[in-house]
Amino acid sequence: MAVVFQWLVRITAALIVLAVLGVAMVYYLASRSLPNYDAVVRVPNITAPVEIVRDNANVPHIFGDTDTDVFHGLGFAHAQDRLWQMMMLRRTAQGRLSEVFGTATLDVDSFVRRLDIYRLSVQSVEAQDARTRAALDAYAAGVNARLDQINAEALGRGAPEMFLFNAPLAPWRPADSIAIAKLMALQLSGHMTEEVLRARMSLVLDDPDRLADILPDVPGDGIASLPEYAALVPNTEPRFAQAATTAHPLSPFQPRGLAGASNAWAAAASRSASGGTLLANDPHLGFSAPAIWYLARLELRTGGVIGGSIPGVPLVLTGRSQRLGWGLTSAYVDDQDVLIEELNPENPSQYRTPDGWKEFETRASIVEIDGQDPVTLTLRWTDNGPVMPGSFRNLETITPPGHVAALSWTVLSPNDTSLTAGMGVMHAQTVAEAITASKGYIAPAQNLTLVDRGSIAMKTIGAIPRRDAAHQSQGRMPALGWRPENRWQGRLPYASNPGFVSPVGGILGNTNNKTVDRPFPNHVSFHWGDTQRVQRWRRLMQTREVHTRDSFIEAQLDTVSFTARSLLPLIGSELWFTGEAAPAGTAERQRQRALALLAEWNGEMNEHWPEPLIYAAWLRSLQDRMARDELGPMTDALTHVEPLFIERAFRNVDGAAIWCDVRQSAPVETCADMARLALDDALIWIGETWGTQLESLRWGDAHQATHDHPVLGQVPVLRFFVNIRQSTSGGDNTLQRGLTRGTGDAPFENVHGAGYRGVYDFADPNSSVFVISTGQSGHFLSRHYDDLAQLWRRGEYIPMSLDEGLARAAAVGVTRLEPLQ
Repeated sequence: MAVVFQWLVRITAALIVLAVLGVAMVYYLASRSLPNYDAVVRVPNITAPVEIVRDNANVPHIFGDTDTDVFHGLGFAHAQDRLWQMMMLRRTAQGRLSEVFGTATLDVDSFVRRLDIYRLSVQSVEAQDARTRAALDAYAAGVNARLDQINAEALGRGAPEMFLFNAPLAPWRPADSIAIAKLMALQLSGHMTEEVLRARMSLVLDDPDRLADILPDVPGDGIASLPEYAALVPNTEPRFAQAATTAHPLSPFQPRGLAGASNAWAAAASRSASGGTLLANDPHLGFSAPAIWYLARLELRTGGVIGGSIPGVPLVLTGRSQRLGWGLTSAYVDDQDVLIEELNPENPSQYRTPDGWKEFETRASIVEIDGQDPVTLTLRWTDNGPVMPGSFRNLETITPPGHVAALSWTVLSPNDTSLTAGMGVMHAQTVAEAITASKGYIAPAQNLTLVDRGSIAMKTIGAIPRRDAAHQSQGRMPALGWRPENRWQGRLPYASNPGFVSPVGGILGNTNNKTVDRPFPNHVSFHWGDTQRVQRWRRLMQTREVHTRDSFIEAQLDTVSFTARSLLPLIGSELWFTGEAAPAGTAERQRQRALALLAEWNGEMNEHWPEPLIYAAWLRSLQDRMARDELGPMTDALTHVEPLFIERAFRNVDGAAIWCDVRQSAPVETCADMARLALDDALIWIGETWGTQLESLRWGDAHQATHDHPVLGQVPVLRFFVNIRQSTSGGDNTLQRGLTRGTGDAPFENVHGAGYRGVYDFADPNSSVFVISTGQSGHFLSRHYDDLAQLWRRGEYIPMSLDEGLARAAAVGVTRLEPLQ
């Protein structure tokens, strides 16, 4: 027995030693790719030494003798910190994810290739002006210099993920940067999804007038009545889509409701306590670890520029110089149309045009798949755009037999000069110069909010399609592609894009709300991104005569829900404090407790309070009950509560209260009945998921911000190291927006919001502040992987200074790039 025990001890000790050695080896290999920020690196393609000074938050301040040298330094810094992210973004844009991840990403690659994003990007390189071409070339040289250093010094393949996946690194090209910019347009565009959903709803609803309830127009004039979809596209019958599958985390195709959003507002000197202009901006995108944003400062010949960049793109997309500040919000321009193309029954390689049958433009594209045989796609284009498969965005449900669907979209341009426009804004010194520079911007359409030392402005930038006044659906639903009136007729002139310069009131802003109300075809959009946050923003702006940097920060972090304040009195009007106290342990008693809590609530979506969870669950259950009776399985497409729908029904606008009556039941249910039943449903769900002690509930437990690693985030054990999860305040309709997932077992997880926040004060520009939601590094062993995350969660910021001395004084390292002789 003693011998056996001795051997067990020896074997156990050996296993422990092997485990420790294994962990040590893994750590060694992974840590090799941690960049050394205090280094001298000899690189080609620079004219003089370049210094990358990293302040205490690891924000690089890049100094060089020429602008091209500075962009070279930015490429090097991006590749130091975010190499894996850049390579995955490039692979996504190229449609080459399946080479690494196998069949899991085949659909993503197929859809991207059909759009031909990368080929269009290669063609667009020649469309850039000389300054932008030089910047793209220098940036690519900087990225490649880092790749050369990784290979020469065996720096762990550049990122720990490279050891887990066979992802060979090709040199960076200028077209890669343009492709990533186009990829962002995929994430920010949602009009195609809205068109298809509107058509599907039109086919299902018995009463076409009810379409205005479930997919309501933003209040205002200028909306003309439309025919039913079946009248637009004959031989189309209601069909339900197949059960939706979870999109791959690397997919740029966002579910409905998760396209781009953002906030930006500005104050003129007359409305500023300090006498200088003010600007606040927080663009909203899907959360990930690391965040899509990367903070950087570039010292250009026209002066320093600092703000948020996207790894892979040599631009500061939102930020400031010493004289100018700029911010972006999604403009929700209707820049996508679905056209139904008829196939020639005698020759399916042809489609109908106004002039007769025409051959598709076709090209074969081979998708290499890890561990599988390659798949050959046949890409088809019509005059209206690429033909998309029926599985894309549920197109099969609205495409009649013998037809295919093509997509017209402004981003599908071979002469996309958006990067040239962005470069012009970055070099501009005044609001007027920035507006002029943005003329060549194509997509994704944005509202560009600007301030200089003396003025403020907002201009919608991006191509707006010119449509025929006789367009059958006005671009709101798919239309017949061979009808001339349904085809685009170029683009509207840039001068006609909405713009506001130095408004009399001294305040302007945008929360993706409706900006103008112009009749079709000179409209901007019928679908807007916000009807709620703007109400709270307006109140906060108008309750102060003058504003400060801190009041702008306060508004940016505001978590009061206008929606809750306006809807709760409406839906609970017949439920508050009615009836006798119910016996303990009954559903009625639980309902009374919930109503008592909500009656005292001020609408603040505070992470520590129970009321936001009760409210959110109630409204979600209410909308589902009201819609599912009419729409059946299609109700699943309504992943987020539409406040205007609830309001129309409870106010019985144009007979909308009919949604509260259950068609399959004999009694006639009222909206008060539906509200009571929905609250009971919500409380049952809360009890099963979070517990029955309502007072001890925390909204933040359900509303965790999910900064998950797109690839390693679901891997056991590893996920605890790479994912960044945080309890957060806010909600779908608060200025501090924390858009919920809307589906699955955790519908209230915070998956989409302000990955970047910045507030700029031009009375004292160096007092400006900014922050991102994770950290600067994409390496999970770096202390800068998540060091900004807690600041972001608490509503704190870091200095946004162009003071070189301040950056050097607190530097965590200085990388010096020297010309290779």
